[in-house]
Amino acid sequence: MQYSFSDFVDIIARLRGEGGCPWDAEQTHESIKKNLIEEAYETLEAIDSGNGAKMADELGDVLLQIVFHAQIGKEAGEFTIDDVITAVSEKMIRRHPHVFGDISVKDSDEVLVNWEKIKKQENGQKSTTESMLSVSRYLPALMRAGKVQGKAAKVGFDWAKPEEALEKVKEETEEVSEALKNHSNIKEEIGDLLFAAVNTARLAGIDAEEALTEATEKFIRRFTFVEEKAQNMGKSLDTMNINEMDDLWNMSKISE
Repeated sequence: MQYSFSDFVDIIARLRGEGGCPWDAEQTHESIKKNLIEEAYETLEAIDSGNGAKMADELGDVLLQIVFHAQIGKEAGEFTIDDVITAVSEKMIRRHPHVFGDISVKDSDEVLVNWEKIKKQENGQKSTTESMLSVSRYLPALMRAGKVQGKAAKVGFDWAKPEEALEKVKEETEEVSEALKNHSNIKEEIGDLLFAAVNTARLAGIDAEEALTEATEKFIRRFTFVEEKAQNMGKSLDTMNINEMDDLWNMSKISE
């Protein structure tokens, strides 16, 4: 059976309504807000898998969160799903004057420039600082850092190339070393180091969030190799010293 969008809205309304599901009826915007983030990340994983059926399933879970919030909003007299659809439709039309208006653009770069200008106008932003402050604090820290740096770059406050930003990483590394030595400002200095690393990645055209994710996956893969090798040798990692484990680690790098 094929269901329509309106069918799905009715299903959620019934779950929340009289004779519906007690758990669904108890939920609030606050109680389910983290689910939206979780489902979004699972959708990213599905996209990377290249499995169309899995993508459809996970996108459905994201849609569930949106319709669920809209139903809660409707019951509270705040907004409805129609308000959600109208708001985003108006936004798309407003931010694409080259499609729905009489503005001409030569390429996608100009589209992004216009998008940013229109977005600033919508939010009443008159300065770059206001634009930076509009970047959600709920974003993953690496992603937020990159977006904030991008705002500064738009007005020319930026390094010319990644090699220059890398020098800042080296400088911040020295400051972290000094902080560790003095047992002071460690958190602040490590934060500066991470911020500088994001800047280098951004200028190199690399998404820092993706780079760190891949590095973490690589670490797990190599650690798995180390642990399995140790087991094959009849040893346990907790009985081995760091040099022995490092030898196995180097073997894992060669094996790749």
